[in-house]
Amino acid sequence: MIIIKNQFEIQKIKKACSILAEVKTILWDFIRPGVSLKEIDSVAFKEIVKRGGKPAFLGQYGFPGTCCISVNEELIHGIPSDYIVKDGDIVKIDTGVIWEGYYSDSAFTKGVGNISAKDKELIQVAKDAFYAGFNAIKVGKRIGDISNAIGNLIRKRGYFTPDEYTGHGIGRNLHEDPYVYNDGLANTGAIIRNGMVICIEPMILQKSKNVLVKDDDWTVYDPFKLNTAHYEQTVLIDNDQAYILSGDNI
Repeated sequence: MIIIKNQFEIQKIKKACSILAEVKTILWDFIRPGVSLKEIDSVAFKEIVKRGGKPAFLGQYGFPGTCCISVNEELIHGIPSDYIVKDGDIVKIDTGVIWEGYYSDSAFTKGVGNISAKDKELIQVAKDAFYAGFNAIKVGKRIGDISNAIGNLIRKRGYFTPDEYTGHGIGRNLHEDPYVYNDGLANTGAIIRNGMVICIEPMILQKSKNVLVKDDDWTVYDPFKLNTAHYEQTVLIDNDQAYILSGDNI
């Protein structure tokens, strides 16, 4: 069931997103060669709590970190470890904040130091695919129109996206209806309405849409061991417009 948010709820989600936007900027600046994934996660925890929020991912479904941190061929759900970031790594950060019971969620991919032109393209495709979906949002259209726009861009650029993992609604829960697939048929799915809050999150693979999960039962990765990218924002539909709430400067 899709929960349409009222203005009271929207204000809570906006606050959760504003905290998340600030924390994302701090994490972006912190990620560099020589820092560990656990150090990145620790910074995220401290900065969220300092602002009066709660880490949305910590303990969610039993997840042990404040952030999902996935490196290189890892796509999503990576557990923060003692791994030390090095020049040329592709680091994906996915995290969220709870403010007075309401959630935010966002992800970005950062190329560390000197990365290849191919990796720069990969990261850009994830961001461009998000904006393709975002620009397809029209009140009265359908969620499938968002999915179709994302999938078409990914295909045109020669990349792939997994079927199993999707964007989603968000509010009092991290994951709510509707699920926003990264590919799909136009004019299908739920009707887009004012008061919806959704997370659009393209995930980009280079060779096929297939993924595997590591023995930790969390980390999703490319079986071809090729680099991947992920980009996500929390989006509000209100006053017949779509708004990025979780900070679009990264």
